[in-house]
Amino acid sequence: MAQDGGTDAGAPGGAVGTAVGEAWDALVATARRTVADGLVVGTSGNVSVRVGDLVLVTPSGVPYSRLTGDDVVAVDLDGRPVRGTLPPTSELPVHLAVYRSTDAGAVVHTHAVHATAVSTLVDELPPVHYMAAALGGPVRVAPYALYGTRELADHMLTALTGRTACLLRNHGTIAYGATLDQAYDRTAQLEWMCRVWLAADSHPTRTPALLTPDQLAETAEKLRGYGHPG
Repeated sequence: MAQDGGTDAGAPGGAVGTAVGEAWDALVATARRTVADGLVVGTSGNVSVRVGDLVLVTPSGVPYSRLTGDDVVAVDLDGRPVRGTLPPTSELPVHLAVYRSTDAGAVVHTHAVHATAVSTLVDELPPVHYMAAALGGPVRVAPYALYGTRELADHMLTALTGRTACLLRNHGTIAYGATLDQAYDRTAQLEWMCRVWLAADSHPTRTPALLTPDQLAETAEKLRGYGHPG
């Protein structure tokens, strides 16, 4: 497929080829980080990044430690293969739905333990910490649907309305951002907030204090003005 003035996105040379190679290296590093940080076991999660009209995505069933620069998997926004011989992740419909509906530059999906546990307990993560504002507000839980299906993607998009992350019931997390680093950071923050809520809610006689919508709005405003709080 020709991109950007006729340069072949599948070719190793040229500006597009260089951008794809660099993006792939960053994607693999992020995927390996999800394993190292305990957000993923084996190949249970997946990561994608957008380069122009291409979406680079982790392949299905391949341990991230084995991926090299020669294993690039790229599709267009309709899911048609553009580069690579490995099959893309089975969650490709979810990733593509995010790119078609938002300005996302990268998407991270995990089966993080605490977030997955919370997804089985509530319809929305209670706002126990102000960093919920960094994700757009209290994080919703998308209803369960079989992985890799359009139904799951539709449920996810509803849960993501006005948000940059959500939980998938009995499944895991989805977070997106302008960059891989931002998408990963939002994923890690979500898992941490789920862990905090589970710990607080486990007290036998006390109920966790929750932030009000006004308090979250105040945090959101400060985040817009000053970046991440200390």
